[in-house]
Amino acid sequence: MKLNKKTINFLIIVVLSFITFTWTFFIFHKPIEYNVIFGVIITRILASRFILNDYSLSWSKASQKSFLIKSFVYVVAFCIYMPFYYGEVRISFLASELFFYIFALNFLMYSYYYYNNKSHIQKTKSIVIYGAGQSGIQLQNEFTKSEYKVKYFVDDDSDVQNRSIDSIEIISIESLQKKIGNKQFDLLIIAIPSAKKGRLKIIYEALSPYFKEIKILPSIDEILRDKDYVKQLKDISLEDLLARHPQDLDKNRIEAFIKNKTVLITGAGGSIGSEICRQCEKYGAKQLILLDHSEYNLYTISEELQVVSRVPILQNIVNTENIKKTFEKYRPDIVIHAAAYKHVPMVEANIEEAVVNNIIGTKNIIDISIQYKVKRFVMISTDKAVRPTNVMGTTKRICELYAQNSKSDYTEIVAVRFGNVLGSSGSVIPKFKKQIESGGPITVTHPDVTRYFMLISEACELVLQAGAIGHGGEIFILDMGSPVKILDLAKRMIELSGQSDIEIIFTGLRPGEKLYEELLTDETDISTQYESITIAPPTFYDIDKLNKDILDLVQSSNRLAKLKEIVPEFHHQTN
Repeated sequence: MKLNKKTINFLIIVVLSFITFTWTFFIFHKPIEYNVIFGVIITRILASRFILNDYSLSWSKASQKSFLIKSFVYVVAFCIYMPFYYGEVRISFLASELFFYIFALNFLMYSYYYYNNKSHIQKTKSIVIYGAGQSGIQLQNEFTKSEYKVKYFVDDDSDVQNRSIDSIEIISIESLQKKIGNKQFDLLIIAIPSAKKGRLKIIYEALSPYFKEIKILPSIDEILRDKDYVKQLKDISLEDLLARHPQDLDKNRIEAFIKNKTVLITGAGGSIGSEICRQCEKYGAKQLILLDHSEYNLYTISEELQVVSRVPILQNIVNTENIKKTFEKYRPDIVIHAAAYKHVPMVEANIEEAVVNNIIGTKNIIDISIQYKVKRFVMISTDKAVRPTNVMGTTKRICELYAQNSKSDYTEIVAVRFGNVLGSSGSVIPKFKKQIESGGPITVTHPDVTRYFMLISEACELVLQAGAIGHGGEIFILDMGSPVKILDLAKRMIELSGQSDIEIIFTGLRPGEKLYEELLTDETDISTQYESITIAPPTFYDIDKLNKDILDLVQSSNRLAKLKEIVPEFHHQTN
């Protein structure tokens, strides 16, 4: 008869109970009372079978904790039978027998575990895991049966440095550099999914020369639970190195702002608009009204959203009557206005369309939001609205002025200003990626041009957070960190691609572009309860005059002159 694993485990527990119990009697020089022995063993067997179920444990995956907890019941068995033998309970006897039993059981368990999990694959590649926490330990276990040998753990915590995990030394980043020296290891895994702002970049810059390949775990929110971590490892990207991960992101505040609300998003299919949609779905919006004039973009985001109720509306924001019908039908609680023409050279070549779409479109959405008593209106603005040198930035500055000075007793109107977002359509990073894939060259406008950058997801969450704290009339400014040289971006992307022979050429600044972007006009910004969000000083512009100026702008034969009249700080850069 063939015995299954449960039966074998059960027999092992019976035999082990007999051996350890009789051995304890032997070392205490006491005569063996078989009725006591069998009484205790029977109690153990019954507990094992009907209470603890430990005979069914998988020894190849069992933990020490599971055996220690289950051993407690055997002390109870002693307490029941010991008075019949000694007339009292002897703690020393109980402790000794329990120690022998746990030692023997754990010895068998770990021997079997080691034999079952021992890799017979030749270890030909060296690996270092940065992060000796739970994620790092799980990765080390998963690499047991692979060609990789974990050489070291690296950790920032000095309390765990110079200690070890399964005989693998935990060291500092400086110690690792000394130990590797002029050699190169095969793989570095950065297993710190909750790394603080900028830490990933520091680690990469310090260790990239010492490794042929670097991979990272996704962020805490992205890690798939109960799955192999090795399968989730990804190549380190430029987005990972530039990610800022705001430490004061208030998810509870955002959820309270969005949850169970009907939210209308203009430009819902664009880079910013689509991410706003995803965040609204994530934070529990009741319904999303997706408004866009691009059929394909609208279809794409509508198909992607699966949890929230959504309504795709194919409309142009300059069509006042159609927009009114949408507001009349769906009565949104919140409007997030992301629709705009944002590409600087394209707007320079199409000034009339940009004025109508950006200014008239925004004016329409604000006026209709007020008319239909929308509770909160949030407009997406740009750092290019500060001392603008191009038409796009100037149109957005006029939109800021209209948002800040519009009169409403009910609707709270705010604007949120930030810089470039990584990976948005038309931005420099997708362009560089395409140029690298085709073998180069990479084209950079000027060696000194700098820009602010933030991940789309981070920017959009902060937009919602700013919208949540607004009371009307504010222009919120997101902390974008330090500006980044576009040339440095290009060099880093070439480095990450592994194609060192790609050339960089300079093409000159395009019409409307400037070397440096700004987020503030002066240093008198107002702080909020969040370090990542400040408020620009208010700018008063009589709303009746602004309405007349906008009408004159649309009808003007010299729109550049009229833009300068409305925004005196506009200095057109024709390059």
